[in-house]
Amino acid sequence: MEIERKFTVKSLPHDLDKYPCRIIEQAYLNTDPVVRVRRQDDEYYMTYKGRGLLAREEYNLPLNGPSYYHLREKADGNVISKKRYIIPITEPSFAPDYKNDIDQISLCVELDIFDAPFAPLVIAEVEFPSEEAANAFIPLDWFDQDVTHDPAYHNSNMSKQHFN
Repeated sequence: MEIERKFTVKSLPHDLDKYPCRIIEQAYLNTDPVVRVRRQDDEYYMTYKGRGLLAREEYNLPLNGPSYYHLREKADGNVISKKRYIIPITEPSFAPDYKNDIDQISLCVELDIFDAPFAPLVIAEVEFPSEEAANAFIPLDWFDQDVTHDPAYHNSNMSKQHFN
């Protein structure tokens, strides 16, 4: 089960270069249900995602390079390219009434900086161990709008956008 919240950002962290960065390219074979192929650096995957905005099923299967490129050619819509920075959240904040395992929760921001045609879009995603933790999470200062429940920010829907 993938449980995540998504945010636009006010500004990028000033020390972004110190965090691990992954180069991602992904294409969608289907968007309902979501069937995606992804190249992440030198690794390749096919992913199935169920329905949902905050929480949904997710299954990843490994692919090899030739299989990825073969399937990418069959994809509909835009191929999405982005850089993903992995930024640990050292001291996450939660609503005062949330007490469940706060000391045991380890969170990180997956900061996606999109290439054309989606640039200058930047999205911060945070994955959680439970829906309760996700709902109690207090966004970081540099986060802006919570777009978790806006389907327009799902990469599968972005893949169907038309550009002139």
